[in-house]
Amino acid sequence: MMTPQRKIIHVDMDAFYASVEMRDFPEYRDIPIAVGGNGPRSVLCTCNYLAREYGVRSAMPASRAKVLCPNLKIVRGRMSVYQEVSAKIREIFSRYTKIIEPLSLDEAYLDVTGCLLFNGSATLIAEDIRATIFKELQLTASAGIAPIKYLAKIASDLNKPDGQYVITPNQVSSFIDSMPLSKIPGVGKVTYKKLQDSGLAFGRDIKALDEVSLIRQFGKLGRSLWYKCHGDDNRAIVTQRIRKSVGVERTFADDIANIEELAAYMKQQLIPELKLRAKKYLSTREISKLGIKVKFKDFHQTTKEFKYHQFDEGIFNTLLEEGLARGEGKAVRLLGVHIGLGESAPTHQQFEFILE
Repeated sequence: MMTPQRKIIHVDMDAFYASVEMRDFPEYRDIPIAVGGNGPRSVLCTCNYLAREYGVRSAMPASRAKVLCPNLKIVRGRMSVYQEVSAKIREIFSRYTKIIEPLSLDEAYLDVTGCLLFNGSATLIAEDIRATIFKELQLTASAGIAPIKYLAKIASDLNKPDGQYVITPNQVSSFIDSMPLSKIPGVGKVTYKKLQDSGLAFGRDIKALDEVSLIRQFGKLGRSLWYKCHGDDNRAIVTQRIRKSVGVERTFADDIANIEELAAYMKQQLIPELKLRAKKYLSTREISKLGIKVKFKDFHQTTKEFKYHQFDEGIFNTLLEEGLARGEGKAVRLLGVHIGLGESAPTHQQFEFILE
């Protein structure tokens, strides 16, 4: 018996945080807005499409965004509201399939291969999902439909906002041929530049090479690109993800160069919050490692980790010293601490010690 052709939908909400703000506050609907902070070190979470016409983008410093768009309205985010709306969106998804892989609050993969609604048409299912989201939540979503997971994600970005794009099974090969490699999830600007320098820009360029030479030149990336560009991506929709780490980080209003000041901030602010965040995981999981993250004033960053099974201030201090040494005296813009989560549960005694 033949396995049915997979039908994957990637749903991506349009400018999610900003759209929720425009829905809840009508005065924002016809002006450029962004969600984030107004401080000199603040970074935007997202912005509406009107702001994007001025060149404003997510992860852009607020100061830069204000230069590009002087009339930009920056509003504080309301994470609890976004989480509540996301839960409602997830409930809508569940009416069509139970095979759902959330990627974030505003996007998810859905496997609708077994859905019998609309005679099994993934295109019509996606249209109905988007219409239902708009009817019940007054928000728009875009969707990509394809038999291959990563292609569905690429497709969802092609008719934004409030649209969808379908790649049928017989269109997969031709779509990949003309697909810029930069569209593949995980291929960033630096990687794409390396590929271009090697004469590789489109899917058809990867197809023209053999797998061995790609792996020899690009390692695991080469293998991944070869399979993806040959339409071989049978990764399952992951309905449950195992969290591998918990972390806390802060960007400072002013760069800090003094190691004693950084160590004090880490001890008094970051580690206590990390313990609080980690508490719910440590009843069933154990700590596998401790780590710190340092971003310097020139935006270069480094991470240091050490395998250990409980919170230890001395180890965090040592990691901080080693991380700062890599900056050769540069001031610090951001400092973070994290723990890795192991598979096994700690003993009761370990748990009490960890949280003391």
